[in-house]
Amino acid sequence: MSHTAHIPSHRKPRRSASKVSLRAGVAGGVLSTIALAGAAAPAIAAQPVTETIEMPTLTGDLATTAAASAQATKAVAADLQLQAAQDAAASTAAKDAKKAKDDAEAKAKAAEAKAKAEAEAKAKADATERASRSAERTTLKSTSAKSAGTTSFKASNATGSAAAIVNFALAQVGKAYVSGATGSSAYDCSGLVQAAYRQVGVDLPRVSQDQSTTGTDVSLSNLQPGDILYWGGKGSAYHVAIYVGGGNFVGAQNPSTGVVERSLDYDAPSGAVRVL
Repeated sequence: MSHTAHIPSHRKPRRSASKVSLRAGVAGGVLSTIALAGAAAPAIAAQPVTETIEMPTLTGDLATTAAASAQATKAVAADLQLQAAQDAAASTAAKDAKKAKDDAEAKAKAAEAKAKAEAEAKAKADATERASRSAERTTLKSTSAKSAGTTSFKASNATGSAAAIVNFALAQVGKAYVSGATGSSAYDCSGLVQAAYRQVGVDLPRVSQDQSTTGTDVSLSNLQPGDILYWGGKGSAYHVAIYVGGGNFVGAQNPSTGVVERSLDYDAPSGAVRVL
C-alpha cells in the first residue's frame, strides 16, 4: 500500500436521531432474540469477544415522550381530584338540603302544635267566660227576685190562681221556642200563655190576636201578676206574654232565645188584659 494512500479514520461518524431510534429498536430486538436463544438452546461454550456492540443513545424524542406521559398523568390526577371535589360538594349539598327540610318540618310541627294549643286555650277561655256570664245572669235573676221578694210574683202579692199561673210560667224559662208548639218541652208565645192559664182551668183562645181581646183592659201602670201582655194592636197583636210581677214578664220570645224572663224596660208591651 502506498504511504500516500488514504487511511480511514477510526472516529465513528455521528448518527442522526432517526437512525439512533432505529438502531435502538434493532438492538432491542437482538437482545430479546439472544435472551430467548439462551433460554431455549443448550449452553454453548463461551467464546472470546472479538468485537463490541455500540448501545443506542437516548435522544430528545424519548425525553419528550416521557414528559408527555407525565403531563397526561398529571391531567388524569387533576380530573380525579376535581371529580372528588364535585362529589364532596354534592354530598354536602344533599346533607344541607336534608337538614333544611328537617328544620322546616320541625318548625311546621311546632307552629301547628302552637296553633292547636292557642285554639284549645281560647276555647277554654270562651267556655269559662260563658260560664261566668251564665253565673252572672243567674245571680242577677236571683237578686232581682229577692229584691222583690222570694219570687217575682210574691212581690206583687199574687195568690191563688195568679200564683199558679206565674209559677208555671217561671218553670218554663229555658225551654225552646217552636212555632205552633203548646208544650211541654217547647212553646210559641200564645201556646205558653194558653198552657199557663190551663193550669187554673181557664181555656184561652189559641192565637195572640184573640188572646189580646180576652178579659178586661188594664193600664201598664196598674199591672198584677198573671195579666196578659200583648205587643201590637188590640185584636191584631203579634206577640203575648205573662206578667210575673216585679216589673218582669215571661214569654216565649223567638227560636234564638226560647222562653225567657225579661224586664218591661227590655221590650215595653203595647197593652195588657186581665182575665182573672
